[in-house]
Amino acid sequence: MKPNEGNAEGFPKLLIAESDSLIVDHGFWTPTLYDRDLSFTGLSKGRSSVALKKKKVTAPQAKAFSVHLLTASGSFLAFLSLVAASEENWVAMFLWLGLALFVDGIDGPIARKLQVKDILPTWSGDLLDAVIDYVTYVLIPAFALYRSGFMGEGLSFLSGAIIVVTSAIYYADTGMKTKENFFKGFPVVWNMVVFTLFVVEPGEWVAFSVVLLSGILTFAPINFLHPVRVVRLRPLNLGIFLVWSVLAVIAILQQLHADEWVRIGIAVTGIYLFVIGAIMQILPGLGKKT
Repeated sequence: MKPNEGNAEGFPKLLIAESDSLIVDHGFWTPTLYDRDLSFTGLSKGRSSVALKKKKVTAPQAKAFSVHLLTASGSFLAFLSLVAASEENWVAMFLWLGLALFVDGIDGPIARKLQVKDILPTWSGDLLDAVIDYVTYVLIPAFALYRSGFMGEGLSFLSGAIIVVTSAIYYADTGMKTKENFFKGFPVVWNMVVFTLFVVEPGEWVAFSVVLLSGILTFAPINFLHPVRVVRLRPLNLGIFLVWSVLAVIAILQQLHADEWVRIGIAVTGIYLFVIGAIMQILPGLGKKT
């Protein structure tokens, strides 16, 4: 910016780079700092001309932002599931949470393929994902567990409190992943845990024990599986996760009153996914290619 000759009123004129101009009426002049994309081209009687460089949105930027929109769609699915939970329509609630889980599973790989973080560095996909995940993985399942009351009013309330508090602290941990992409501590996937409890119906004290144990393990130095990003035993682990998912769909189609073989299948595959990370931690050579 450099000064020019003063105008009739004695105000200095300031000239910056060439650009198309956008006229802005302030009513008075206040000194303002502009970045290099702005130009202050003149002043007269409280009227200033601010030049803005026009920026074109590139195709990669549009594609990258569409991934953020995909992630953000999870917030609408969360809203739908919350409405269903408030109406105690558990089937619809888990259906919307399942769709949110699907979106959460595909947006990350797409974002990495399109290099969203490099193309849109000022937009944090991680933060957006964390906000939506806390609602869909934690808050709504906790609310459903309390609202259903199938553990009794006292234990259901206490379980909800354990879930939301331990999970909030867990989300503040920036080192929740290992080098192999295991989660350190129980990764607060309460949507899966609560769904399993709704389907299997193990009894109030067993259900509370599961919640309490999971809450404690949130802060334990024990590995938990990420079925997609952990390379070791990936085909087996991903296959088990897909079996659990198919059984979950069947349970939803059966209005959560699932056949015995479905309940057993969900319980067995769920236990496998819960403990396999710790087993692979104890046996670091398990599944490694030689």
